Amino acid sequence: MALWGTIVNAVAIIIGGLLGVLLPRISESIKNTVLQGLGLAITVLGITMALKSDQIVLVIMSLVIGGILGELMRIEANLTKLGDWLQSKMSKQPTAHPAAPTSISEGFVTCTLVYCIGAMAILGPLDGGLRHNHDILYTKSLLDGFLSIIFASTLGIGVIFSAASVFVLQGTIALLATVIAMAFSQASLDAMIVQITAVGGVLVIGVGINILQIRKINVANMLPALVIAAAAVPIQQLITEWLR
Repeated sequence: MALWGTIVNAVAIIIGGLLGVLLPRISESIKNTVLQGLGLAITVLGITMALKSDQIVLVIMSLVIGGILGELMRIEANLTKLGDWLQSKMSKQPTAHPAAPTSISEGFVTCTLVYCIGAMAILGPLDGGLRHNHDILYTKSLLDGFLSIIFASTLGIGVIFSAASVFVLQGTIALLATVIAMAFSQASLDAMIVQITAVGGVLVIGVGINILQIRKINVANMLPALVIAAAAVPIQQLITEWLR
């Protein structure tokens, strides 16, 4: 079943999020310290991802073009609006958890970006769709589930809703895996994954900066940069062949 790994990943996020929300109330000072630790760790992860590529021009070009497209599409605003809508629905529930944050948007948007950006979020569903091998997504599920416990204990129940974003993105990749594999050679796929990982690393750095509250970066508006990074590889290869 092509979607099995994605389903496990989404369920792990939900379970982790519920555990985080249901944990005994943690003091604000501990929450802030834990959140700062997560922000630093995520920033370091982003740096290691960004260094995967040695083609900085492609990375910059992808970020610029993707950022422009994202601003025109108002991705950040629409994600926040969706989070606010979820917040309005949750606030009508009389049994809402007393430790719920004032905004579900923060947890939803932050975790959507963390869980959906990275090589495992692409390689996992690709492998699941092509070979029905879900080992990568099983590993990602463990990582995401653990992170969900920590994120939910600090950012609240909005973390749980990011499971829907993970399911839609990874499920789409898994279902399209055969088409993708037929369209590109293994060498092209490997090169595309390197560029996507590098650009994704820059976006993850942005997520870390947001968590640390150093500066507000509209990371969601840069998400189209991942698509641009993937498309840039075959285009570059065609241009190289043409110039020979």
